[in-house]
Amino acid sequence: MSINIETPGTGRVKHEEKITVYVSAEELLALEQARLTLRAQHHLAVDRGRIVRAAVSLAMADLAKRGAKSDLVRELR
Repeated sequence: MSINIETPGTGRVKHEEKITVYVSAEELLALEQARLTLRAQHHLAVDRGRIVRAAVSLAMADLAKRGAKSDLVRELR
C-alpha cells in the first residue's frame, strides 16, 4: 500500500508506486483531449496521470458496488 503525500501549496500528490500502461495513439489522443476539455470547460488543470488515477478509482468503486454488472466487467467481456 502506498501513502500519498501532498506537496504543500500545489495540490499535487506524490505517489510511490508506478506502472507502465501501453495505449494506442487514439487512446492517447482521447486522453489528451479529455485533459484539455477539463481545463477549458471545467477549469480543472490536471495532468493525464491524475485523470487515469481518477478513472481507475471510479472503475474499482463500480466493480466493488455492482460486481458482474459493473461497467468494467461489461467492457472486458
